[in-house]
This record gives sequence, structure tokens and C-alpha cells, in this order.
Amino acid sequence: MAEQLRLMTVHAHPDDESSKGAATMAKYVAEGVQVLVATCTGGERGSVLNPKMDRPEVLADIANIRRAEMVKAREILGVDQAWLGFVDSGLPEGDPLPPLPDGCFGLQDPHEAAKPLIKLIREFRPQVMTTYDENGGYPHPDHIMCHKVSVIAFDAAGDPGLYPELGEPWQPSKLYYNSGWTRARMLALHEGMLAAGLESPYTEWLEKASDRQDRGDKLTTRIECGDYFSIRDDALRAHATQVDPDGFWFKIPLELQQKVWPTEDFELARSLVDSPIPESDLFAGIREKVDAH
Repeated sequence: MAEQLRLMTVHAHPDDESSKGAATMAKYVAEGVQVLVATCTGGERGSVLNPKMDRPEVLADIANIRRAEMVKAREILGVDQAWLGFVDSGLPEGDPLPPLPDGCFGLQDPHEAAKPLIKLIREFRPQVMTTYDENGGYPHPDHIMCHKVSVIAFDAAGDPGLYPELGEPWQPSKLYYNSGWTRARMLALHEGMLAAGLESPYTEWLEKASDRQDRGDKLTTRIECGDYFSIRDDALRAHATQVDPDGFWFKIPLELQQKVWPTEDFELARSLVDSPIPESDLFAGIREKVDAH
């Protein structure tokens, strides 16, 4: 029997897994790949972003509610999920920015904070990992720390001389960064909406896009997963405190998304196998070796 393909995605908060690469995960689950989401924090300091959930009793129990939302999203996506046990840093606002709260994820020593992830990698033994780029996708302190611990763990998990107490070494073969909203994707959806005679929610974003860092030129890998966009959206709606079902994220009709931009996109950051670029499979260069066993 061929060895099992395994994918680990590392995220900062509950809900990140559903907004970044969720359709890709659902596609691989449907193909029989084992998928594990590692969630760094509990989202305890997250704001309530859905007006319908902005109630005192929700705010008072936000940590438990966000855990329950994660259970729903995990079941919808068909993935396994593990908490790494860190505390949300919150998103600092103001000028100058206030200091981060004591003990939060963003203030951890990255090498110490990588240990739970190294242990999880050695237990789950993924061939492929995904995480955020060095800017966190956007500059939230937890996203930036998530990037740091993911890279450290990717490098350390396979080294028998490091952290022997954390289990038998296992070296993942590939590390990807989730692609955010590239200008090309935003423009394609914007123009698709206008061509359909609909109002585009991206007009203002595109006007400001020149101020945003665009990593479209760094994309290496596009996963065809339009058939799984509805599962992605259901998982996102499960995070009811974070996502307004009548809000921005759901303004583009599903059929238009599937027609205009049916992929989720990634940057190949590290690879220990040969796979020609561009890719259409996160397991390119791995699948062949696994099937040969």
C-alpha cells in the first residue's frame, strides 16, 4: 500500500484556516490526503467582526465561542486540527502602537514557541506544510510569529540533533506560503463583476492597491479547487464572530469566482524535492515517490 500523503497547514487564529487555502484543503481531503490544521492561538483577543454577534454575552465568552466555531469549521472541511496553546496578541492599533500584552504569542521567543509545532510535525509526519510569508500575509503580530515558528520548525523537525525529547525526527519535503489578495486576482474578480453588470466590492481596494505589497510575481503553484469554494465559504461562515454572512467576503457570486479565478495560489518557499515550476499540485515531486513505495 502506498504511503499516506499528509498536509499540515499552520495558522495564527481560528478562522484563518477557512480564509486561506480552505478550498485546497477540502480538495485534498476529498482525494484521500490526511490534512491537519495547527492553530497557534485561541483567538482570545479577536474582535467580534459580525454585527449580528456583537453582543455582551458573546464578548464575555469569546474564547469558548471561537473554539466551538473552530470545531464546526473543522468538520465542514473534513480536516483534523490541533491547538498549539498560545494566547492571541490582539491587533495593536494607534500611533504610536501600544505594547503587546504580556505572555502573548507575538512576544514569545520563536525558537521556544516552535517546540510544540516541532513535536506535532514529528507526530503527524507531513510531507507538505503551508504557512504565511515573512510579513504574515498582513502585519498582525501573531501572523508574523506564525511564519517564524513555522520556518524554524520546518528546519528543525528533521534534525536528530535537535530536541530529541520531542519525538523521532521527521523532515517535511516542501514549505509553502499562502498567497493573499494579489492585484491580478482582485482585478480579475473586479472586472468579472463589472462585466456581469454587478457592483464590484474591490473598487476602493484597487484604488489603494498601489500602497499594498503585491507578491503576485512570487506565485509558483495554483491549485484548481473551484468545486470546493462552497465548502470554503461554509467553513468561513462557521466562524460567526469573525465573518458577516452578508458582508464583504460573500459579495462575489460563487459561479463568477469559479469562472474567473478557480484556483488558490501559493509560493513555494522551501523544497527538498524536484518539481518543475509552475506547479498545479502541492505534492508535485512527492506524490511520485510516495506512490513508488
